[in-house]
Amino acid sequence: MADSNPKGGRIRRSGGKTTSSEQARQAAAAKAAAAKAKEERAKEEKEALLRADTFTNAPKVSRRTLTREEREELVKRAEARNKEAEKLSTAAAKGRFGRWWAKLQSGPNKITWTMAIVALGVVYGDIGTSPLYTAQTFLSGQGGIANADREAVLGMLSLVFWSITLITTVKYVFIAMKIDNNGEGGIFALYSLIRRRGAWLAIPAMVGGAAFLADSVLTPAVSISSAVEGLQTLPPLEHVFDEDPSLTLMITVCIIVVLFMVQSRGTESIGRVFGSIVLIWFTFLAVVGLANLSNDWTVFAALNPVYGVRFLFSPHNAAGIALMGTVFLSTTGAEALYSDMGHVGRGNIYFTWPFIKIALVCNYFGQGAWILAHHHDARYMKMASLNPFFQMMTPNVRYVAVVLSVTAGVIASQALITGAFTMVSEATRLNWMPHLQVRYPARTRGQLYIPVVNGVLCVATLLVLAMFKDSEHISAAYGLALTITMITTTILLAVYIWYTGRRLGAIVFLLVFLAIQCMFFIASMAKFLHGGWFTMLLTVAILFVMYTWDEGTKLERAQRRHMRTKDFLPTLEKLHGDFRIPYFADNIVYLTSDNETKRLDTDIFFSIFADHPKRARAWWAVSVETTDNPFTREYEVENFGTDFLFRVRIRLGFKVSQSIPAYLHQIMHDLSKSGELPQQKSIYPKVDADPNIGTIRYVLIHKALMPESKVSARGALSLQTKYAIRHLAGSPVKWFGLAPYNPLVEVQPLFVSTRRPPRLKRIGEPVELSPGRGRSARFGGGRDGQPTGGIPAVTL
Repeated sequence: MADSNPKGGRIRRSGGKTTSSEQARQAAAAKAAAAKAKEERAKEEKEALLRADTFTNAPKVSRRTLTREEREELVKRAEARNKEAEKLSTAAAKGRFGRWWAKLQSGPNKITWTMAIVALGVVYGDIGTSPLYTAQTFLSGQGGIANADREAVLGMLSLVFWSITLITTVKYVFIAMKIDNNGEGGIFALYSLIRRRGAWLAIPAMVGGAAFLADSVLTPAVSISSAVEGLQTLPPLEHVFDEDPSLTLMITVCIIVVLFMVQSRGTESIGRVFGSIVLIWFTFLAVVGLANLSNDWTVFAALNPVYGVRFLFSPHNAAGIALMGTVFLSTTGAEALYSDMGHVGRGNIYFTWPFIKIALVCNYFGQGAWILAHHHDARYMKMASLNPFFQMMTPNVRYVAVVLSVTAGVIASQALITGAFTMVSEATRLNWMPHLQVRYPARTRGQLYIPVVNGVLCVATLLVLAMFKDSEHISAAYGLALTITMITTTILLAVYIWYTGRRLGAIVFLLVFLAIQCMFFIASMAKFLHGGWFTMLLTVAILFVMYTWDEGTKLERAQRRHMRTKDFLPTLEKLHGDFRIPYFADNIVYLTSDNETKRLDTDIFFSIFADHPKRARAWWAVSVETTDNPFTREYEVENFGTDFLFRVRIRLGFKVSQSIPAYLHQIMHDLSKSGELPQQKSIYPKVDADPNIGTIRYVLIHKALMPESKVSARGALSLQTKYAIRHLAGSPVKWFGLAPYNPLVEVQPLFVSTRRPPRLKRIGEPVELSPGRGRSARFGGGRDGQPTGGIPAVTL
């Protein structure tokens, strides 16, 4: 017999009753079906969640610690080291010279053929273009070739030779280049070595660095424009340039724009191409000079310095002391040579400099011989702008000279651009400039590229061309600021030598080179009203940036405090367990510049508790450190014995992309697997496509000066300028790749020794109300309940 189930089902009966075992089986089946249905729904939800996460291509870390390209690079470097070791061991077995060579190749002065070629292209571009315009400027200052007699020519050649010898060879190659900061050269690297000797040393370092960067703007303009103007000397093109005088400017602009565009490829790749061309260029300079010297070897009498000193103070010197400004043009690449030392290595500059100097001397003396041979030639007396460099060649050779000179002008610009990158990088380490994004496109750390600096230099150079139009007017401003850099470098070098114990040598060095370079500066001041004002204006502007950034940083550091574990941990632990406050995010990540992992910055602590407390499952304080190894990827974590507070220090190689979000996800997964971080499951899809890690909110903290801060007007200006520069230079949000993740940028007050304002005086003190008194009595006051002090009664 079967009865109908109220739900429409059939129930089996046995003897008119359902057995208990049957009921149990049915209940178990129903329970299993419900569990299965629930499991299927959960699975469907999870699959839906995973499907939703696949719609984003958020960056994730690989299981490998190196990319394929990096592994191949490391293998190549290991093979190169092994080959070098074999060569050194073979050389060491070949006697005294072999041992000397092995010692040389294992030290900082190591020489390689590849980097020697790179050195030619990166370092010597600026000094290699000096023969293009030095003799031309000399003739212009003397009033033409008719006034350039033997006394004048030998005097000029003597001053040029001894200036190159004393300034470039002795001061920079023999002395300055032996003083480096971990392989880096330049005035900022030099200052880093002696900064603890006195706070006043920051003044010459800042002034010299600012002047060098200012002159870096003019070098591309004057070098390339003077070379391009050589096209006007070619007979087939003379009428073309006569019909369109602006054509030279247009060609110069195009070359400069292309030059700055290729900087992102790195100076090593550029240097290899340029190095071969520079080798041809200097060989060409030497051959052309020797060809003209063969007609008059007597000009080598100018090696006697007496000729130079005698002519400088001779009444026949039409230019007077301004002649030294012309002579200075032959040494303009010396400071860039020192600054670019870190790009190519000191040994490679030592190896190539003798060839460079011989080529320069041959060309200068060859131009001198040509001037003496054509001293009375009427054709050249009427020439408006006579350039001995081009005129001493036959017309067929002149075509080659123009092409090579244009290329040399580009290379000269390259030398100053790479030098500017190095200088800015050093200034950043000294906290004299904002932390700009730096790229390392080549294999060595010395090869760097700073996009912001590259863009600023490009715009400034084009502005110079727009203002001055041609090389004749640009050269009026060229070199003035660089004399300031040389003077300040001399002061810092003398201080370094003094503190190494060679005090007599320091005094002699300072007196000799300061006298020579002060003479250069006085002579160059004649250019001030003719364009030098622009260079000095740039120098002052860059100096203002460095000074205000330094002062602002010092004021901020005076306010910065750090907390010990016992000071911050109890409060954070209480907030973590306070369930009355909803979560601000599962993970709150703060970026900090403090690399010490055993403490917490007070800025982070007060950000957590500012306004409404930011409760989270975990708080993270993350610092990023750049290492000298190109492919470093490692991190360390301090959790202070908790599962909710993590102090992370990430160490990345200088060629590794700073993909902070991707690396943080890896760290969170690692800690979750080890049990240090509790499991975090996302219920809903997230942009980062990681359902096993909770939501992440990045927070960056900026400072703002409070009106009550006890700071001088100069300090307030420094802070305001620093914040304005930081706004223009770019936010760390972009540097660390956080822009797509909607980071929170907070502004906290900067309390720099705040002053206490005087107390407010209350008008009308309250009185105690007695029974039956009117409402007006609470305001205190006079007769009939009227308040005192002229304040009208308030009626409610």
